[in-house]
Amino acid sequence: MEVHQLQILRELGDLGSVRAVAEAMFVTPSAVSQQLALLQRGVDVPLTRKEGRTLVLTEAGRILADAGAAVVASLADARAAIGNYQNDADAPVTLAGFHSVGQSLFAPLLARLKASGGPQPLFSDEDVAQHDFPALTSRYDLVLAHRMDHTPAWPENQVTVMALAHEPLDVAVPVGHRLAGHRAVNPEDLRGERWAVSREGYSPADILGAISAVSGSAPEIVHRINDYATVAELVGTGNVLGIIPRYTAGSLVGTGVVLLPLEGVANRRRIDLLARPESMRRVSVQRVAAALRETMAERAADEGPRHNNQSS
Repeated sequence: MEVHQLQILRELGDLGSVRAVAEAMFVTPSAVSQQLALLQRGVDVPLTRKEGRTLVLTEAGRILADAGAAVVASLADARAAIGNYQNDADAPVTLAGFHSVGQSLFAPLLARLKASGGPQPLFSDEDVAQHDFPALTSRYDLVLAHRMDHTPAWPENQVTVMALAHEPLDVAVPVGHRLAGHRAVNPEDLRGERWAVSREGYSPADILGAISAVSGSAPEIVHRINDYATVAELVGTGNVLGIIPRYTAGSLVGTGVVLLPLEGVANRRRIDLLARPESMRRVSVQRVAAALRETMAERAADEGPRHNNQSS
């Protein structure tokens, strides 16, 4: 039993003939008869009867036609409700982001949306490995995700992808370190150093792996820390080096740490906004996505290359 079959049954009761139903619904009389026959197969009592050459509804048919009319009306209400939901520019929007992007973007994004009278964002932080970001779109309207250039692309047959930034990751060294005065560093410069880096599956660990491969020297990893503020503090003690994203975590570095651009290996990650296609049909989600682009662009402009803890 399908909704369009119930609609045909209803029209037969109202219009009085198969031909009239066909004309009203812009189909052939045979198509109307076929759908009525399919509907009848799913019901144990006759829905129609012949009166001369005219097909009319039985009492059971009238009962089902009335019920079908209620179903059609409910579906129309549901479509209207969905339309209102999609077009509501102020409806709340759920947004998840990894820790460093949340620290750098959530507060300025909220301020931007409040100033423009935008929708209310509902923030969550999700610290997941790169390949797990697309699945978060089942729980959130928008997901801020990152991946290294050399890693597999997001599954664009499943999620909509909006590029926000192409972020360098810099090497963090203590101010008194032998490399602190350099304009940049390369893998050979970093041989024999001790490190505080993220767990495997995250950008800093990927980059340290590339440094090790190019230099031919296995890194000595002392601390596995995903929080960049903690990494910066550990680097500031003078005992380890770290790898810190420039735009989203550069502001966490204190006066005791220098960020140095890394040369000789791929050291950029893509920060993208992921969403399911149906989420992007909502006006409020589109407004938050646009505000995110603007906020990230400002963050990237503010956190340019930092040499010896100075903007250049």
